Amino acid sequence: MAGRTALARPDRALLRWFGSYGTFAMPQAAAPIAFSLIALPLTGDASSGAAMMLAMTIAQVLGALPITRLGRRFPPIPFLRVLIGLRTLALVGIAVLAGLGAPFPLVVAGAALAGLVNGAAYGNLRAVLNHLVPVGRLPRALGVAATLNEVTFVSSPVLAAALGSWSPQAAVWAMVVLGAGPMLLLPRVATATAPGPEERRTRLRLSPMILLWLVCGGASAGSIAAIEIGAVPLAVGFGMPAAWGVLFPVAICVTSILGGIWVSIHNRMPRRRTVLAWLAVTALGVAAVGFGHSVAATVVGAVLVGAVLAPLATYYSLVLDHLVAPAHRAEVFAQLRTANALGIITSSALLSLASLQTTFLVVIALMTAVLLVTGVVFTAGWVAARRRRLAREAAERRAHEGYDPARVPLG
Repeated sequence: MAGRTALARPDRALLRWFGSYGTFAMPQAAAPIAFSLIALPLTGDASSGAAMMLAMTIAQVLGALPITRLGRRFPPIPFLRVLIGLRTLALVGIAVLAGLGAPFPLVVAGAALAGLVNGAAYGNLRAVLNHLVPVGRLPRALGVAATLNEVTFVSSPVLAAALGSWSPQAAVWAMVVLGAGPMLLLPRVATATAPGPEERRTRLRLSPMILLWLVCGGASAGSIAAIEIGAVPLAVGFGMPAAWGVLFPVAICVTSILGGIWVSIHNRMPRRRTVLAWLAVTALGVAAVGFGHSVAATVVGAVLVGAVLAPLATYYSLVLDHLVAPAHRAEVFAQLRTANALGIITSSALLSLASLQTTFLVVIALMTAVLLVTGVVFTAGWVAARRRRLAREAAERRAHEGYDPARVPLG
């Protein structure tokens, strides 16, 4: 009986972690709709919600590393609960200020405070997973997490829009309630302790391989953002009603959910050539959207990008997990979240300051550069590994034949 209980506890803890992961993303997923609804009565312009989103994202980038490094002094789960609590208080402040009709800059400041802890909170949340599943089950767990994340990003805007049609504040209060979920759902994990003094004194060194995958993560996020944020201009450019712009993000989300399910079933670290193929599919998909000049080509491009979204996100998480020491996992995952945010900011800024065509040209160039650099790195690694293998086989062959260079006469 005791053995069965010991086996069941990790599964319950993992389910609670999945619930925490799914609800953690809810505020960020609902924010574009909820913030627009909040901004409309305060400024008379729904597009002012973009200022709140920008403030939240910039604050996330600025706060990710300092707050994550501060958190190394504390056990990750209590620290994570504190971060979620601070985010919840900031969202409460937004709802209250909007209800009182406060000056809009104060509401924007509330959005910045809500975003300040997002990167660090994500890094700690992802690092906790390593305490719940063995290395062999990480791909499956991350595939499930990616699927839940996409479900959250599909359902949260719908919920925000439905509640916002009744009251703009209701949409933000939904963000407050659901976004606080991790505070209640996070499991207690005895092994998730604060790093020791020796580990706290060490610093994460950003090796070229770590930088490569952070850049790849940012490029992938920028590609997704270009399609999702540019969805309405794309639809209008095809002569469709603006509301039909939802077609392209939905295509991404549906196929990314399927991709997450595939990762969960497959449950293994992909080969390097497979990762290269996924990066190539992303580049091809963005090119189809940017140069397709038809609804069909754009939908196909969105489907291609969405199909490899979860597998690539899972690979970035797995490979970074292998490249750093356990004490630095929260920091490197926070940096991955920051890289994703920078990719989104880049696409958003390009769409705001330049044309849709220019945005896709830049994103395609970035994905192509990432694909080429990754291909060169993988090829160099393969060549080096092959040389080492041939040298080892030659040494074993000489040893087997009794060859001793010291005994060979010089003349």
